[in-house]
Amino acid sequence: MRARAWLIAALLVGLLAGLVIAPTVLSDRWPPSERLAKSGPADPVRPEAVIGPAPPTPVPAPSPEELADARAGVLDRAVPTTLGGELLVIPGVVAAPVPDAPEVLQVRVEVEAGLPVDGAAFAQFVLEVLNDPRGWGAGGAISFARTDGNADLRVVLASPTRIDQLCVPLRTVSLYSCGRNGHAALNAQRWANGADPFLEGGGDVTSYRQYLVTHEVGHLLGHQHAQCPAAGAPAPVMVQQSMSLGGCLPNPWPNP
Repeated sequence: MRARAWLIAALLVGLLAGLVIAPTVLSDRWPPSERLAKSGPADPVRPEAVIGPAPPTPVPAPSPEELADARAGVLDRAVPTTLGGELLVIPGVVAAPVPDAPEVLQVRVEVEAGLPVDGAAFAQFVLEVLNDPRGWGAGGAISFARTDGNADLRVVLASPTRIDQLCVPLRTVSLYSCGRNGHAALNAQRWANGADPFLEGGGDVTSYRQYLVTHEVGHLLGHQHAQCPAAGAPAPVMVQQSMSLGGCLPNPWPNP
């Protein structure tokens, strides 16, 4: 009897061990699909986001003031009062638009070293003003060429302190410009920012720059200061429009 009981007990232990081990063994033999089915549905596979180049940052269009400054060679309206004083000749030769005019004048353009100015753009602006049909060459009497050598007249853009030196004995008090001794000396602070009487009278900064060139070169051509003839009339270009319009309207041209 004892042997029989022992045998039954051994069989029961073996059966229980098989129940514990069998699922593990069998699970290793199941195909992957069945194992996935046993473990439940897999998480959905999400496609990775497509990464491309960032959209370009829009560049704002230049303002009218920025366009006007670029045309006149102004890189910054903050101009030092004093620099080193060295004048640099802008290289380049440009023929007169009317080479057979009764008078052809050679113009040399110079800029003080250190000014925030594009010298080539400034020189081009100056020549455009001088040869404008409303300028001194109206009617073809005078045509202006540009040179970087010997010249009939010079147009110089410089700091207020350097202009004061160039304009002696005239007192420009670091505010004004002058035309004397063969050079039209233009105050760079006024070139960059204009003059209040001109701007408050209805002119814009481009017109003021045109006026500054025309007025000071006018002195080199023998023209003297003029007065406003009547309130509301365009100011003659030789009126000192940087100081006062005298009741006239701002005007940059001798032949408007």
